[in-house]
Order: sequence, then structure tokens, then C-alpha cells
Amino acid sequence: MRRAAIDSSATPCSNARSWSASNVISRRRPCHSGPGRSSKCCDEGDGGLMNLKVFTGNSNRPLAQGICEVLGIEPGATEFVQFSNENIKVKIEENVRGCDVFYIQTSCPPVNDHLMELLIALDALKYASAGRITAVLPYYPYGLADSKDEPRISVAGRLMADLVTEAGADRILTMTLHSPQIMGFCRIPADQLSGVPTICDHFAAQLDLSNAVAAAPDISHAKVTEVYAKRLGLPLVVIDNRESSEGEMGVHGVIGEVEGKDAIIFDDEIITGARALTGTDALLKNGARSVHMGCVHGTLADDARQSIASSPMASLAVTNTVPQPPDAKKVTVCSVAEHFAHAIQAIHQETSISTLFT
Repeated sequence: MRRAAIDSSATPCSNARSWSASNVISRRRPCHSGPGRSSKCCDEGDGGLMNLKVFTGNSNRPLAQGICEVLGIEPGATEFVQFSNENIKVKIEENVRGCDVFYIQTSCPPVNDHLMELLIALDALKYASAGRITAVLPYYPYGLADSKDEPRISVAGRLMADLVTEAGADRILTMTLHSPQIMGFCRIPADQLSGVPTICDHFAAQLDLSNAVAAAPDISHAKVTEVYAKRLGLPLVVIDNRESSEGEMGVHGVIGEVEGKDAIIFDDEIITGARALTGTDALLKNGARSVHMGCVHGTLADDARQSIASSPMASLAVTNTVPQPPDAKKVTVCSVAEHFAHAIQAIHQETSISTLFT
């Protein structure tokens, strides 16, 4: 049997043992009750206060630590055990009876291990009689599998919502879904934050936007890029990246004027980087002075980081919904910890979070 200890200085996505926890935020509310849950509140002797507790899995502990720092609390104590047969045990090492609990787990490699850890932790919290459980999913698992575009396949994005709900979550908090329809898959309340303001603030501070354009990586993503363009007040150009009559993907031109401009390709996420890099070449060929890219989720699979580092792309800005190695060249990581912390506090205090959606 192998035991893993949580250490805030450890490499993201590694196993860990527990942090200690203290709770300084509370609200005077009746506790939520449900299967296996108590109607009593945490620290009932303190006048029936429903305390806020934040726990985190092993997927993105630096983000979770940043969220807790903004909230002014420590992450809840948790023990993770991985047995020799690769089974996982999650133990909540403090009282959560009647508490308002938020469990943070993003989707990053190893995706399926982190997913199982999330489901087991939610189930543990449910049967520990937590008053309300919110699954905080900075990058929603299987978010690209949002439609039945082939026969005899699963719409895995819907399945994830069902699994999280059945495991014990009463609410989901996530950021910038690949498709808004995923919200409709959820049978529990779901809030989608936007990472667009964070990325836009980065480029507003780094570039002279009077000489910049927002570039959509292809026609199908023009609406996504338009959100960035409107926020920054930039003209929109589109890279005509589509299949040829022979069925091969390729760039057929750039729709809009880019000569002498700093072009910024915007998208919701970047995985292989292939489309972004062919778009970069097309923009430079059409006279762009420089090409940058901004997206919320930097999933960056396989050799994407190395390809970007050796490419003519000037920079890539992503948020920390997915952890990045500290030595990634040309990659700037913008924190969304404060954004999530404000949403958690608003949900806990039951105030409006609509201003955080844009």
C-alpha cells in the first residue's frame, strides 16, 4: 500500500497527503440535507453557523491554494491512498457534518485517475453528512464530448454531469465550457464562470491594442473570438482554415486586414496547437507584425509546448485551470484563483454571481 502526502510545494498532478484546515468564513443558514446527510450544522455550538470548507484533489493544488488564500482559509485535511492494485481511497480527515463544502478538481493528466478521485471524494463527503457539496471543476472533464456526432457513441460530457451528481454534488462550478449545451446536461444547479476577462486583461497590459486585431483560428470559432474582440475593442479577422475538395485541412487565406498589425488568436482552449501554428504562419505570410495567442484552457497535449516554443508565435497566454510546467517557453499563465474565490464566497453567502459570468 502506498500513501501520498499533500504538500503545497509539490509538482502539480502528483499524489499528496493532507493539509491542516481552519475555517474563518461562515453563514447563518439552515443546512442542506439529503441522502446520508444531517440537518445539524458544523460547529453547532457557535449558534448554528454553516461553515465554509474547501477541499482539493491532486489535480491542481496550486490553483486550490490560491483560491484558499483569497478566501483566507486553509484547504481541508484529506488523505489519499493508492493501493498496489491501483484502487484509490479518499479520507476526509476532519468533521464536515452540515458544512458548506467545495471540492476542487480539474481535468488534467492522468484524467481518468483524477476523475475517479473526484467521484470517490464527493461520495465520501456525502456520507460524512456534508450540508451542501459544490464540485468546483475549473476545466470540465470530457467537455469536448458534448454531442452525438457518430452512431453508437456516448455523449461523455452528459455522463460526467450524471456521475458528479450521483456521487454527491449538489452544485457544479466550472469555467468556460467548450459548448454551453453542457449546462443543460446538469440535473443540479451549475454556474459557468468566464476566463475571457483574465486573458483580455493580460493582453491589454502587454500589447498596444491600437495596432492589434483579434483573429479567429477558423470560421467555426469566429463567435468565440468575437467575445474577446468586443471586450478589447479590436477588429475581427478570420483565418480561413477548412477542408479542401480533396478532404485535407489547410489554410486558404485570411479574411480581414492584418498587414503591419499585432494579431492575437483567441480560442477557448489549445490542445495540439496544430491549428494555431498553421494560423500563425498564415497571418505572418499576410503581413502581420507579430502573432500571439490567448485561450482559457491550456491542455497542450503531447509535444504541443515544444512546437509552440520553436514556432514563430510570439507568446501564448493561458489560465491556470490546467497546471503548466514552470519552464514552458513562451507560455504565460494567468491566475483565475481570485475569480473562483469570489464565486465560492458568493455561492456560500447566497448572493448573486452574475457579474462574474462576463
